[in-house]
Amino acid sequence: MAAESAISGSRATYDVVVVGGGHNGLVAAAYLARSGLRTLLLERRPTVGGAAVTDELVPGVRVPTLAHTVGRLRPDVYRELDLKGHGLALVGPEARVFAPQPDGRALTLWGDPERTAQELRAWSEPDAAAYPEFDRRVRALAGFLGRLATATPPDLSAPTLEGAFTGLRLGLGYRGLGRRDGRELLRVLSMAVADLVGEAFECEPLRAALAMRGVLFTGMGPWSAGTASVLLTDSAGNDGGAPGQAVIARGGPGALSDALAAAARAAGAELRTRSEVVAITSRDGAVTGVALESGEEIGSRAVASGLDPKRTLVGLSDPVALGPRLVWRAGNVRQPGMTAKVNLVLGALPAFRGVEGEDGQRRLRGRILVGALGIDHLERAFDDGKYGRVPAAPYIEATIPTLLDPELATGGRHVLSAIVQSAPYRLRDGDWDGAREALGDRVIETLETVAPGIGGLVEARQVITPADLERDYGLSGGHPLHVDPGLDQWFAWRPLFGFARYRMPIEGLYLVGAGAHPGGGVTGGPGANAAREIVADLGRRRRA
Repeated sequence: MAAESAISGSRATYDVVVVGGGHNGLVAAAYLARSGLRTLLLERRPTVGGAAVTDELVPGVRVPTLAHTVGRLRPDVYRELDLKGHGLALVGPEARVFAPQPDGRALTLWGDPERTAQELRAWSEPDAAAYPEFDRRVRALAGFLGRLATATPPDLSAPTLEGAFTGLRLGLGYRGLGRRDGRELLRVLSMAVADLVGEAFECEPLRAALAMRGVLFTGMGPWSAGTASVLLTDSAGNDGGAPGQAVIARGGPGALSDALAAAARAAGAELRTRSEVVAITSRDGAVTGVALESGEEIGSRAVASGLDPKRTLVGLSDPVALGPRLVWRAGNVRQPGMTAKVNLVLGALPAFRGVEGEDGQRRLRGRILVGALGIDHLERAFDDGKYGRVPAAPYIEATIPTLLDPELATGGRHVLSAIVQSAPYRLRDGDWDGAREALGDRVIETLETVAPGIGGLVEARQVITPADLERDYGLSGGHPLHVDPGLDQWFAWRPLFGFARYRMPIEGLYLVGAGAHPGGGVTGGPGANAAREIVADLGRRRRA
């Protein structure tokens, strides 16, 4: 849509308009309003939260739409926006990962690495001995990446003094790793996660359970280069360690979005739903505001887009302002969605193999990995997705949030929330309208291998495909992370080389969503970082 607008010559109504009410958009709006900027957030859906929402699937039962854990939320965002004061309650189980096997055995990874190592002795003495050091190494390397996540990437195409100071700070942080861990970081970032876990452990279920974190929500498989960095990034800025986090929000992920919305309103931001932006207006290479589907035009000094970069630049921005080369580059941002979601309403708690009594229930309170049989199993599922097939044997990360938050379901029922990996955005034969129920059936069949009889407990189910993620939540390509997190689209290359500092090529246009550094997941990092840069830029313009 043409981005020339009559408002371009008029006084801006707002300092910043935030497009998209996902959790990063809400974080950005809260920080912007806290700084004293007149801030308006626009969301096309009836509620804010994007994919971090909790919906009522059947009367009395609420389910997480896509995200089901919130343990990667940045501590500074939680603290500075006073999310606890705005009603957010977080619950973290002792068990981080439970990986039941079809043969009746089960692997549990606890938050305590020594406890995990003790239980691993039943699987492999060498693995039990190696696990604490592997956990320490992940925490050390992820600690540096956590520092990286809070920094604005330097512009490598046009070095500046500010970028030099950023590089100096990061260099000091890297030096703090020590010689051994510093060398290790450089060695492992480009590795396939299969190699990372394979050189440390011999037990295939353990390898698979750890490697899943390097591929979940991505368009990559365990043998894809750079997936080791995905695993490390998943532990950056949190207490995840080797097994990762399993923290949930009471009330589901929607409770996080509600708290962020409350924080933004308390800071003075205005939030409007059912307001779809159809164009980012501009004149003479600078934004002037936005145009809505209703025909309304809203003026602003800056626009902060929480949408993915392809939708922001190719879908909403003036192509003349971008130029043909940048339009081409933005259109080729890699975002092959390969993630689906299946929510199940169960009449009772399912019986998993390897689970007995209260101790067994404690093991089920974290993330339940189904299909984590070995690296080759994960790679074969990836191959199916890569070639446009519904995976014959999908691997699943599930949670049963009602074990930690019984109020999500009434009448003794339970919710099982299942992330299904390697479900391709584009199917080779047919489309998702015809394959939706087949995927749901395949997920239940896979769950039956470790929880016999679970199919008979299902009272309702919801299957959310990559096509649904694009249509209903605005995720281009159905990619939950907006941009695939390969090293070619990471840090100073995210989403595009030369545009990693949140500032897009049209003056006053910023990217605040998961397509910006430090990437996807429920962290609030892109929104917080981008808001800092917007505040600085608008302050400089005001002084000028």
